[in-house]
Amino acid sequence: MLAWAFAEPVLLFAARVAWGMPTLSETYIENRQRVQPNHANNYDSVHGGNLMKWMDEVGAMSAMRFAGEPCVTAAVDEFSFERPIPVGETAVIQSYVFGAGRSSARVLLRAHREDPLTGERAKTTEACFTFVAVDEAGTPIAVPDLDVETENERELQATARDVVD
Repeated sequence: MLAWAFAEPVLLFAARVAWGMPTLSETYIENRQRVQPNHANNYDSVHGGNLMKWMDEVGAMSAMRFAGEPCVTAAVDEFSFERPIPVGETAVIQSYVFGAGRSSARVLLRAHREDPLTGERAKTTEACFTFVAVDEAGTPIAVPDLDVETENERELQATARDVVD
């Protein structure tokens, strides 16, 4: 199982972004959302549209961390629902940039259902989003190259590419 935990100091991250060479692990973000009744469908689990919205928001944060610029959603290439997240459980959303184009960032996202009492998790959803960096006028702008330094980062990048191929 690949590790999703990264612990690089914030100052080092800021310096790398200023140099224009963010690493894959520096784009990693994990967020949680407690599934409430107002998020549910008729089956008392999170409505797919709510989960997509939460994943889009976390993915955009990874893309912006990578680009150092505002980013907007350009495409959703893959999105698979494997199991539901019931009301009362927590949606844990993990995100990282695994590839870059001229003005775009490819982001792998995974959601897990998590029991808030035990911390037990199970993967529920996997997706690949493409975000585009934009200027104040909404015009696409260039993004830096993605630096993949460690063996763990290379494995995460390969995993993401397997999802979209």
